[in-house]
Amino acid sequence: MTEPAFIALGSNLEPETHLPLAVRHLTQLGPIRAISMVYQNPAVGPAPAPDFLNAAVLIDTDFSALEIRGRLRAIEADHGRVLAADKYAPRVIDLDLCLLGSQVRESPELVLPDPDILARPHLAVTLAEIGPDFPHPVTGERLSDIAARLRPGARLRPRPDVASRLPPHPT
Repeated sequence: MTEPAFIALGSNLEPETHLPLAVRHLTQLGPIRAISMVYQNPAVGPAPAPDFLNAAVLIDTDFSALEIRGRLRAIEADHGRVLAADKYAPRVIDLDLCLLGSQVRESPELVLPDPDILARPHLAVTLAEIGPDFPHPVTGERLSDIAARLRPGARLRPRPDVASRLPPHPT
């Protein structure tokens, strides 16, 4: 059964190159329904790091959550990402499954919905752009309401120059 998969993308090492390539690779999971604006925002973490560019993609897929996660890790590896012990280390690409339909899952391998949706503006805003009326599977809030709550004070700068490099998709 096809379900909507909300995937977050981020990069702070050559993001202008890696984000468009990653979006092209995501078509392996299914047809792309929507792509958010690309936003530049400060890196999260204790040490100074280059700003991140973040976006989100909505895909219709038949894959299970763990299959998607495995394919996302393979795409990251293809881009040269090496998983570091420091979870805040700079990276060429970071791909995370944030929502898969209304699934709620908590396991060592994967937590759905991604708990950071409720705390990180770069996730909430990009996800709301591709599915504004989609309800959060735990809170029931629309993604647009979560984004509206987190956006004030967020340091998100739209990057249409990078968004224009992303592959076209049906609207």
